[in-house]
Order: sequence, then structure tokens, then C-alpha cells
Amino acid sequence: MPDELQPCPQCKSPYGYATSDTQYTCPECGHEWTPEVQAADQGLVVKDSNGTLLQDGDSVIIVKTLPVKGFAHAIKVGTKVKSIRLVEGDHNIDCKIEGFGAMALKSEFVRKA
Repeated sequence: MPDELQPCPQCKSPYGYATSDTQYTCPECGHEWTPEVQAADQGLVVKDSNGTLLQDGDSVIIVKTLPVKGFAHAIKVGTKVKSIRLVEGDHNIDCKIEGFGAMALKSEFVRKA
């Protein structure tokens, strides 16, 4: 059994310990993982305001009125955005919004439709 500690992929606690030859457990959040699976899953992970995992091509709904620089009006609550694309960075959703054109949104201001 490995003696080294592994950081938890869920809560980032540095105290993940080995419970078997292939399994690790986090003492702080209780998450269990396999290091090989963790390495394979290390893609772009984006969650909406409710914690639901988002993927490319999903439709989302705006949950907060968002002012847009250079426009007289804002993107209103309830606006549906189709076919999103996930990207790295602070504004992690690229999309086109009818009446506004191409936009970059933060995932914390949307929920999965």
C-alpha cells in the first residue's frame, strides 16, 4: 500500500490517504478516487450556478441580469443560450446570444436548461 499522501481532486485537501493499493480517500470531504482515473478525467470541468456539470453544446439559462458594456440594455434573467462552448479562463463559456452576438459568460451566472 502506498504511504504517500495525494491531494483530493474534489476539495483540494492535501491529506488524501491510500485505503488500498489503488484507492485513495479524503478525510475532509470523504471523496474516494483512483489516481489513474483521476489523471484520465483531468479535462476542463465547468459547473453551473447549481453545481451541475456543463458540456460543449449544452443549452443554459441566464440566472442574473447581466449588464453589457457598449449596449444600452442588459441580458435579462431567463434568457436561453443554446449550443455553448467551454473554454479555459475566468469567463469560461463562449456563446452567441440573440441580439448581442458573440459573448463570453461566467458559469456562475447560468444554469443548465
